[in-house]
Amino acid sequence: MITSYGKTFPFNQFMKVMEKAYESYDNIPLVTLVAISGRDPFKILISAMLSARTKDETTIVVTKRLFKVAGTAEKMSALSVDRIKKLIYPVGFYITKAPRVKAIAEKLIKEYDSIVPDSVEELLKFPGVGRKTANLVVGEAFKKPAICVDTHVHRISNRFGIITTKTPHKTELALAEILPKKHWILYNTYLVSHGQMICNPISPWCSKCQIRKFCKRKEVKKSR
Repeated sequence: MITSYGKTFPFNQFMKVMEKAYESYDNIPLVTLVAISGRDPFKILISAMLSARTKDETTIVVTKRLFKVAGTAEKMSALSVDRIKKLIYPVGFYITKAPRVKAIAEKLIKEYDSIVPDSVEELLKFPGVGRKTANLVVGEAFKKPAICVDTHVHRISNRFGIITTKTPHKTELALAEILPKKHWILYNTYLVSHGQMICNPISPWCSKCQIRKFCKRKEVKKSR
């Protein structure tokens, strides 16, 4: 549900303030970091999939190690699942993710001529790729408007008071109605960093928050 505040939320002003806040943080979301280093759609896809349920600092180390061995679909498909498991350890659910990494590489080669598709609908056909990952790839790799909703975007958007939603998918749909398309890609980038540095799930750093004036602080029972 979109709240009345959401319909009048000053997104343009908010994004300008958020940009300055982002520049002051010492963290850059993993997939954004991968995109900056070359915008390789294959590496962005694999990085996004591996990052699920894993801290960025862990995934950064793992992806560097993995791509040094296999940075293309062809090289990745040639690796055994056991080899991939060893390379991606200790990302969360590495035992499950390893065969998916190999399957993604094989599917790309067999069905897409090794070219990562640039649409959410096509990306959702790959094993282990959900809406969050698909939107992230479309936005970061191809710079096409896409709203990637992870736990930070879902939590903070509701905390702001602009929407009231129960699931990330409903958050994506609600944001698509009120967030100007020009902000779709960076909205995720900024909020992920903000969520990691300031707007923690429990006891957020409201005293340090540069965008507090925009926030209704919904469901915040304790803050610092």
